[in-house]
Amino acid sequence: MGIINSEIKPFNATAFKQGEFVDISEADVKGKWAIFFFYPADFTFVCPTELGDVADKYEELQKLGVEVFSVSTDTHFTHKAWHSSSDTIGKINYYMVGDQNGSITNNFGVMREGQGLADRATFLIDPDGVIQAMEITAEGIGRDADDLMRKVKAAQYVRNHPGEVCPAKWKEGEETLTPSLDLVGKI
Repeated sequence: MGIINSEIKPFNATAFKQGEFVDISEADVKGKWAIFFFYPADFTFVCPTELGDVADKYEELQKLGVEVFSVSTDTHFTHKAWHSSSDTIGKINYYMVGDQNGSITNNFGVMREGQGLADRATFLIDPDGVIQAMEITAEGIGRDADDLMRKVKAAQYVRNHPGEVCPAKWKEGEETLTPSLDLVGKI
């Protein structure tokens, strides 16, 4: 899993976003913070709860300069149908990426072998296109958008404050750490 601190690989895909089909590539990611939010399949059970949770945070993420790309191996047509038929999914305004050939899912190393489905995985990408954080959970374990927000804020803080790090459970406005020889053994 040596994917942290690696640059995202080139890709091309079609996404459903705000009533339209749009072509996207890695060029749409560079220069801004991005979240790639992989999930197994449309019209399922845990997936809509997670996607809806992220939808509730999308406006706040946008204010932080973060774009969201949800990705499954379903087509962009399936995403549109799900968006039109589910109240929870209908509130999504971020990109719903169709990865039916699995190229993006394979690029991130989260394709379930022999199933053609993505793992439940989240990747936080910095403006240089470099992966700063990742989370992968088992099929039945949904992710929490509040914790994702915390990770985004921590990653942005660390990027903007070289030499400082955010300790466990750090929240915006709390004290950070400055690693040094004087700090060794004192935490």
